[in-house]
Amino acid sequence: MVFNATTPSLYDEMYPGQDFGSLSWLEQQWVHWYVSIGNPVIATGLMSFLLHEIVYFGRAIPWIIIDSMPYFRQWKLQPKKIPTAAEQWECTKTVLFSHFTIELPLIWLFHPTAEALGMSTYQVPFPSLKTMAPQVFLFFFFEDFFHFVAHQALHTGVLYKHIHKIHHKYSAPFGLAAEYAHPAEVFILGAGTILGPLVYCFFTRSLHIITVYLWIVLRLFQAIDAHSGYDFPWSLHNIVPFWSGAEHHDFHHMAFTNNFSTSFRWWDRIFGTDDKYRAYRARVKAAKKAMKNASADDIRKFEENLMNEVEAEGIIAEKEAESRGTFGGKTVKVQ
Repeated sequence: MVFNATTPSLYDEMYPGQDFGSLSWLEQQWVHWYVSIGNPVIATGLMSFLLHEIVYFGRAIPWIIIDSMPYFRQWKLQPKKIPTAAEQWECTKTVLFSHFTIELPLIWLFHPTAEALGMSTYQVPFPSLKTMAPQVFLFFFFEDFFHFVAHQALHTGVLYKHIHKIHHKYSAPFGLAAEYAHPAEVFILGAGTILGPLVYCFFTRSLHIITVYLWIVLRLFQAIDAHSGYDFPWSLHNIVPFWSGAEHHDFHHMAFTNNFSTSFRWWDRIFGTDDKYRAYRARVKAAKKAMKNASADDIRKFEENLMNEVEAEGIIAEKEAESRGTFGGKTVKVQ
């Protein structure tokens, strides 16, 4: 990389005494980005928003392609429910609306907030992977518990009826629908994603935004994959048993209840909010064992009937949730 000699003041001002030759290629591009734009707030805001959009839609597009190919239906959790082009487009419009009206302003405010808490943004060199890995795990842990609690709150009374119900429009979710939600829900659940890094930075004063970007990328992959509706033999939960994945979250959309966490299964297991899910998986496993000599068509029909049964129970549970008050009590109707 050749640094622009016509803007030495910006290099000297932002990177005094920095040996640019010792930087990696990515670190050099990072320096060039900030110096070229000249304003760290604008540079960070623009890069953060572009990163989010590119990763979100870049990860969702492969699932759109997979949904269009019948070959992959053998791994589809609810194979009878394939999103149509119209549903995909409607979802895209809602997601973009939330991105530009809710996420863009928050992303733009992130730099001054993060900098006030001591987070490094334009600075180089980057921290090592050895430093970033435990930080990212802490963010996963924090967000997972935050989501577990906030998600259950969104399943009660007015919070469900007027906010979270939008996200439950699809009983068989698909990748693009990961952020298909009411703007208020985007703000509420999104807080869990960004508060972890901010709280960590507040107490340690030792965090680089490149670590936050790594966290955001992994979090987007997790959210989109969890809504994909597919469970492959190589899916992560088949390798890491406590990982949630699509198989775990798809049941939440189908049954309306249970499985409130995002990344890990342990909170649902500890607090018993996966009892119906585990009973469902046990019935499927027992049936497959009992029907080992049955035809594939008979097994498929059994699974379809069981899914229909679970979904019917979910519709009842949804109505009950709408009738409950915000903190679980019955909603009182004024005559």
